[in-house]
Amino acid sequence: MPLLVMKFGGTSVADLDRIRNAAQKVQREVDRGYDVIVIVSAMSGKTNELVGWVEQTSPMFDAREYDAVVSSGENITAGLMALTLQEMGVPARSWQGWQVPINTTAQHSSARFESIPRANLDQKFAEGFKVAVVAGFQGLAPDGRITTLGRGGSDTTAVAFAAAFEAERCDIYTDVDGIYTTDPRITSKARKLQKIAFEEMLELASLGAKVLQTRSVELAMRYKVRLRVLSSFEDTDENSGTLVCDEDEIMESKVVNGVAYSRDEAKITLVTVEDRPGISAAIFAPLAEAGVNVDMIVQNISEKDYEDHPGSVTDMTFSVPINQVERAKRAMEDAKNKGTIAYDELVVDTEVAKVSVVGIGMRSHTGVAAHMFKALADENINIKVIATSEIKISVLIDRKYMELAVQALHDAFGLEAA
Repeated sequence: MPLLVMKFGGTSVADLDRIRNAAQKVQREVDRGYDVIVIVSAMSGKTNELVGWVEQTSPMFDAREYDAVVSSGENITAGLMALTLQEMGVPARSWQGWQVPINTTAQHSSARFESIPRANLDQKFAEGFKVAVVAGFQGLAPDGRITTLGRGGSDTTAVAFAAAFEAERCDIYTDVDGIYTTDPRITSKARKLQKIAFEEMLELASLGAKVLQTRSVELAMRYKVRLRVLSSFEDTDENSGTLVCDEDEIMESKVVNGVAYSRDEAKITLVTVEDRPGISAAIFAPLAEAGVNVDMIVQNISEKDYEDHPGSVTDMTFSVPINQVERAKRAMEDAKNKGTIAYDELVVDTEVAKVSVVGIGMRSHTGVAAHMFKALADENINIKVIATSEIKISVLIDRKYMELAVQALHDAFGLEAA
């Protein structure tokens, strides 16, 4: 039988009525002739509650017990979904990660997939079961302990099952009805996309779009898993939602297909760093060791002491998530104290935001950067840092202008038009 993977997020299974609504969508696919693997998240708010209990019980908790507790939310949903389907006359059973088994690495709370053997689920489908309801977000370490995959891990679970079972498609049901050209809360002109390429979706996810988890898109792109994002709360058909697919499936792509933003950014500048071979490695190695996620990087001639020491000093500017600023500062101060690097001043700006335009059409079109920068200049928005890739241009600007920048760029590239 053809097989589908359907994933339901926390808001889609927040209570028994919503679980019943999700089960009806599963039943519809079974009636169309599909075997279905359903991946479920914990009920909305349940994971946060479980995490809170762990932290209250043991502030310096054992990561293995953390995973044992936090993974239980998905187990509850899986059982309730299977029971609901059975009551509707659909042959279904629930599966926890260890029962499949979903084999992962031993990195508790951030495990990665090793393998998903098909034998156990295939046997049940052969026996006449039509639906396997699998608890997302969890797996089995080599030592037999339960692991979890990190926030958004149920999306990744769904894609991994779709790849392992060669599913026709992986449907991600959530609280939005697809992927938009930008956040509809910022501009009413935002348009739902019918299709978007894997690479574009990966850039949008990594740049702040919250619809899909970045790791899930990476996995889908690697294994060519066709993803469809659609709403749990609307009647849907085969044309609903947004299809995330290979570039070859898209006849003609716009130059820019989306505008993304991230307000939780900070800019750090090391003033008057010695300009010598190896200085970049000396700066960014300690940041990596401290677990700081560096994004945009700019090196330029330092204004300070330039007249006295032309060409001998530079300023190094980079962006980090705002919640990693203190970690980054400590890493730089430790490196300075050890004599690994020297700088006169460390300047932090926490009032910035990142705004990006994304589109695979950039590969074959020139002038995108000039068009973007003019649109921002027309709104008197100053650019602090620029970073580019083959299909993306990102800028760092003052956070107070973020929404204005998103609206201006959305208009400038005509994204409201199909």
